[in-house]
Amino acid sequence: MSRVFSLVSLFTFITLFVNAQSYNGFSEDESNLYAMNKQVGQFVHRFNMEEDKFGKLLLKTDDKYRNNELRNKILPGMFDNHNPRTSGNLKKYFVSDVTNEDNPVFLNFLDKNWYAEVSATFEVNGTTENIVLFLTLEEENLGSKWILSNVYFRNFSVLFPKTDPTEQRKHFLHPQSHELDFMNLHKALENSEYVELYASTYYQPDYLTLFFYLMKTNQIKFKKIDNVKFHFFQIENWYFELSFFNRNDSNSGWLISNLIYVKEEDKQELIRTYRLCASN
Repeated sequence: MSRVFSLVSLFTFITLFVNAQSYNGFSEDESNLYAMNKQVGQFVHRFNMEEDKFGKLLLKTDDKYRNNELRNKILPGMFDNHNPRTSGNLKKYFVSDVTNEDNPVFLNFLDKNWYAEVSATFEVNGTTENIVLFLTLEEENLGSKWILSNVYFRNFSVLFPKTDPTEQRKHFLHPQSHELDFMNLHKALENSEYVELYASTYYQPDYLTLFFYLMKTNQIKFKKIDNVKFHFFQIENWYFELSFFNRNDSNSGWLISNLIYVKEEDKQELIRTYRLCASN
């Protein structure tokens, strides 16, 4: 239970930190304040047209609730319009896809097919380092909780570089090693640089477990959160990234900062590319 509480506290802290950033030195007029997506939950409600322009949740009986004609007008403003990756024809195709009258698509906050990416500062053996934490939602009892799904730390990549096929062919245990009581393990284990080459060809290091070990042995200590963004895979054949922008205009707050058309069968590869989940 204490571990669950810690993770919930971490995400609460993330929300408070980001909100604090958005209001420091705030100078927008009232219309811009209403227009900006101040929280991730508000972005989801507005994406689905479940909230009006003043931030009031709509009743399901309201004509505006999940109205696709209104969504078609609102959604273009929920992209980072300063970014060519999210301001061209691809955006138009996306908006058209999710507001299709025959099969409209809505976001579900409790759907596990989205990830939080938290860039944070840690102290590692006396030096300051950046480590990226990935979190996703997991069901628990009648609700859900945020859990750590993976971690990226550049030192881990140095420890476990991409396997060189030539080196892997040079480092192996002979199939008759058991007849010699595995005496050749001495040679295999005396050089730590290549020890992982004696594992399966399909072996992948578990960075999350390594991170937990270093935390438990006090070799890594959390200092502060630097940045937060989110990765959404909920919509069929689409991926988008959600980031926070603090601007003095209506195109601010939580906005879609990257958009990719990707087939469903290729999404797992994209998740692996972003290292979002340790099991992928």
